[in-house]
Order: sequence, then structure tokens, then C-alpha cells
Amino acid sequence: MHNEEFTIEGRNAVIEAFRSGKTIDKLYVLEGCKDGPIQTVLREAKKKDTIVQFVKKDRLDQMSRTGKHQGVIAHAAAYEYSEIEDIFALAEKKGEVPFVIILDNIEDPHNLGAIIRTANQAGAHGVIIPKRHAVGLTATVARTSAGALNFTPVVKVTNIANTIEQLKERGLWFVCADMDGDVMYNMDLKGPIGLVIGNEGEGVGRLVKEKCDFVASIPMKGDIDSLNASVAAGVLAFEIVRQRGEWKK
Repeated sequence: MHNEEFTIEGRNAVIEAFRSGKTIDKLYVLEGCKDGPIQTVLREAKKKDTIVQFVKKDRLDQMSRTGKHQGVIAHAAAYEYSEIEDIFALAEKKGEVPFVIILDNIEDPHNLGAIIRTANQAGAHGVIIPKRHAVGLTATVARTSAGALNFTPVVKVTNIANTIEQLKERGLWFVCADMDGDVMYNMDLKGPIGLVIGNEGEGVGRLVKEKCDFVASIPMKGDIDSLNASVAAGVLAFEIVRQRGEWKK
């Protein structure tokens, strides 16, 4: 799978992609361009709540593979997104209490792919990612997930903090990974749970962190500050697996 398959260039091709129901993760439009077809593209993007970025011509020329972008390039998702309900349905089907992994600010496609792969192996019922400031389901993510995208629902939401509130109402409680938390081995991580992971740089955003019930840290003995986000997700996810005792089956 190569990214070319998911890069759509040219006005008609992009309008067509929107109308055929393709999931467009991001739209790049030539800034200052106001003509009819571009307005149509922007209307379609608004209907679908797609993120639009206005860029200069040389940026579009750089991104273009065909040289015929006509002022518009769209990045389509390599996989369809799921809904929150799909996560609960999967937990129910397996007869397990829900376990979701929520990602805040993960911008590296290799990290996202690796976390989806880990989520699948640790028995999480889904992964939730934000629309903004994060990578979507690109071809690189699909490749790195090693097939896990076929089995683990990935849901894209507008607001992570609000989503956590909604999931709390459905009985989940939330633990986020952060250096200044309590050591994860001393925490009770059983029951319906959401594990929140941020990127290595900033970690979990303040608003999201405030919504979490607990903050867990991974005991580290090395000389550097932090673990890679996908490794941190793996360590915490498998501590949840251990505490749930599901591996004993």
C-alpha cells in the first residue's frame, strides 16, 4: 500500500471522492482561490466536517504527484473509521468489560500503527483518536498496524475531553500515562477502562488530563526522560491485561 492511492488531486476528482462517501482526512486548498469548483469542494468538506488547510501554490506543487492538482489535494483515509457503538458491541460480543485506548496528539503514523497493533494484541476493544493535531488512518498507519486495523475499531472524534465525559456516563473510568503519576503497579486497573496516551513531547493535554480519574506512571530506571508513545501504550496495556487475569484462560 502506498500513499499515492490515497492522495486525490484535481477539483472533479476531489468532489467525486466526497460525494461517493470516501473518508477524507484532510483537504489542502490553494489560499485565495475563490472560483466555483473550489467553493463546491469547500461546501462538501464542510458537510463532512473535514479539516481544511489553505496553503500556498508551491506547497501544493511539492505535494502533487501528478502536477495537475488545480489548487486542491485531498488525503483520503486508507481505512474506514468506526463508531463508538462498535467498540461496545465488540466488548459485548467477547463477553468482556470495555477496554479502550484513547490517543491525544499522536502525530507519528508509525506510533499510531504500532499502538493499534498493541491494542489488538492486548484485547482492547477499540482506539479513539482526535480529528485535529493528530495523524489519521494513512497507508503508513495501516502497514505498521500489521493487519490489526481489520479487527480493532478506530474511532475519530472532534473532542477527546467530551468523549471521555460521555464514556464515563457509560461506566468507564480513565487512567492517563504521565511521568508524575502513581506507579502503575500500585493501581487497580481492572473494570471498564480507558487508557489515555499522549505524545512523547507534550504528553496528554491539560484538559484531557483533568478529565482522567487516575494518572499512572511507568517506573523507569534509565537516563532519559520518556518512553516512545507506542512502547508506553504497550507497557500500560499489558499491565491492564495482567490485572484483568484474562491471560489465565
